[in-house]
Amino acid sequence: MSKFLQPSSTDSTVAPIMTQNGEEETKVVSTPRKPSKGGWNSAIFIIFVEVALRFAYYGLAGNLITYLTNDLHQSISTAIKNVNTWVGVSAIFPIFGAVVADSLLGRFKTILLASAIYFIGMVLLTLSVSVIPTHYHEAVFFTALYILAIGEGGHKPCVQTFAADQFDEEKPGEKEAKSSFFNWWYLGIVAGASSAVLLVIYIQDNVGWTAGFGMLTGALGVALFIFLIGIKKYRKQAPVGSPFTMVAQVFVAAMRKRRLRRVIETHQGGGICYEAGGTDIEGQPRSRTLAATNQFRFLDKAMIIDNLDASSKPINPWRLCSLNQVEEVKLVLRLLPIWLNCLMFTAVLVQTHTLFIKQGSTMIRSIGPNFQVPPASFQSLVGLTILFTVPIYDRIFVPAARKLTRHRSGITMLQRIGIGLFLSIVEMVVAAVVEFKRVNIARQHGLMDTPKATIPMSVWWILPQYMISGISDVFTVVGLQELFYDQMPESMRSMGAAAHISVIGVGSFINTAIITVVQAITARSSGILLGDNLNRAHVDYFYWILAALSAANFCVYLWVAHGFVYKKVEGEEQQEGKELEFAEQVDANT
Repeated sequence: MSKFLQPSSTDSTVAPIMTQNGEEETKVVSTPRKPSKGGWNSAIFIIFVEVALRFAYYGLAGNLITYLTNDLHQSISTAIKNVNTWVGVSAIFPIFGAVVADSLLGRFKTILLASAIYFIGMVLLTLSVSVIPTHYHEAVFFTALYILAIGEGGHKPCVQTFAADQFDEEKPGEKEAKSSFFNWWYLGIVAGASSAVLLVIYIQDNVGWTAGFGMLTGALGVALFIFLIGIKKYRKQAPVGSPFTMVAQVFVAAMRKRRLRRVIETHQGGGICYEAGGTDIEGQPRSRTLAATNQFRFLDKAMIIDNLDASSKPINPWRLCSLNQVEEVKLVLRLLPIWLNCLMFTAVLVQTHTLFIKQGSTMIRSIGPNFQVPPASFQSLVGLTILFTVPIYDRIFVPAARKLTRHRSGITMLQRIGIGLFLSIVEMVVAAVVEFKRVNIARQHGLMDTPKATIPMSVWWILPQYMISGISDVFTVVGLQELFYDQMPESMRSMGAAAHISVIGVGSFINTAIITVVQAITARSSGILLGDNLNRAHVDYFYWILAALSAANFCVYLWVAHGFVYKKVEGEEQQEGKELEFAEQVDANT
C-alpha cells in the first residue's frame, strides 16, 4: 500500500512563543497522537469472529440434509422442506435483531448477546446427538436448531454493519477501503464456510456427529474471545430509536396533507417547506444532507408547512417532516423492488446444500482406492471458486473497469447484482443438463429402480454448476451487501443488513412453495417430481422450472434497475471526483 495511506503517529498544533526581542511568533509543535479507533485495525477482529461463526453455521447447515435423511429417517422432500424452513427462519429473524440493535442495545451489545445465545444453542445441539435419550432426541435437536436461529437473528444484521462502521465515509482513504472491505469480508466468510464444509463434514461422516458438532462449539468459544480482544479499538454507535417510526411519520404526515393540490419543492424556491437537514445524534456519525429527488413525489407533501405547522411549537413530527427524512424514506422504497427481484436468486442458491448434495451422493466419489469424498463436501467448490474469484475481481477487474467507466467501483452495484442474476440462470441450465445425463446413464445400466446404487458417472460432472454458483455469489451477494449498506439511511443500516439477509430466508420459503406446488400438480401423474427415488424424481424438470422463473425475474430486474435512482448527497459530485482521483492514485501505487 502506498505511503500516503499510512496514518501519522503525531498531530501538529500551532503554539505562540516569545522571542528574545519580546516579540510573539508562532511555532508548529508536534504532539503524540492517541491511538485511533476504527479502520482495518479494528475491523480485522470483527472479520475473524465472523469467520468463526460462519464456520459453525455452515458446518451444521452444509450437512443437515444428510443427518435428517440418514439419522432421523426423513424423506427427501420432507428433509428439503425442513432445511429450507430453518434456513428461512434464520434469515428472517435478523429483521427483529436489527430493530433491537437500532432501538435498544446498539450493535456491539446485540452482537455479544446474540453470540452467547448461539453458543448455548450449539452446546444443546451437541448434547442432543450424544447424551440426550433417544425418545427426546429429535425434539431437543430441533429446539437447538431454532435457538441457533435466534442467535443468527441478532448476529447477522449487526456484525457486518458494525465492521463497516469502523470506516469513516468522510475520509476518502477510508471510504475507498470500505468499498474493498465488502469483498474481503465476503472472502473471510467463504474461507470459514469452506473450511467447515471440507473438515467438519468429513468428521461428521467418518468420526461421528458428536465430534463434528463439538468442534463447532469450540469454534464459537474462540470467536467470543477474539471479539472481546478488540473491545477498546471499536467505534461504537449508540442506538437511534426504532427505524419504523421515522418511516411511519413521513407517511402519516403526507396522508394528513394529501388534499393539498400542489407540492412545492424546496429547490424550486417557491412556497414554504421544512428544509432541515440531517440531525446529529450523539454516538452516531454526522448525518449528511440528502438532495431532493423527483420520485415518490406524494411523500413531498409531508414537508410543506401549513398554517397549523407555523403556529405549533414545538414541531409535530407526525405532521411535518424534514427534507432529509422524506428522502430517507424514498431510499427505503427504492430498495424494495430490488429486494423482491433477488428472491428467485436465493431460490436457486439453496439447491447447493439440498438437491446438489443428493445428486452427487448417487455418483462415483472415489479419490484413490480408499477415500470417498462426502457428498456435502462438494459445497466447498463454491467457496474455493469465491476464494479464487474475489481477489481477481478486487485487484484486476475493478481497476480495469474503472478506467473504462470512470466509476470508483468499476461497475455500479446494480450492474454487479444483475451479472450474478444472469449467471444463476446459466447455473440451472447446466445443472439440468448434467442431471439429464446422470438419469440416462442410470437407465442404460438398469439402475432406475435401485436408488441406493452408485451411478457409473464421476461426481466431477457437477463441478461446473458449483463453480457458476460461486461466481454468481461474488457478483450478486456481495453486490447486495454493499447496496443495502450504502443506499439505506445511515440510521437504518442494521435494518439494511437484515433486509439483504432476509432475501435468503424468503427465497428459501419460495423454493419450498415451488416444490409443494409442483408436487401437487404432478401427484396426479405416475411420476411425482422430487420423489424418494432420485432416478425417477425428474430433478432436471425442476431445474428447468427454476431456470425459466429466473429468466422471467431477470427481465423484470432489468426494467427496475433502469429506473433506479441512487442516493444523492449535497456536494457529492465534487467529492466523487476526488474519490475517483484518489482511487486511481491507489491503483498506481499498489
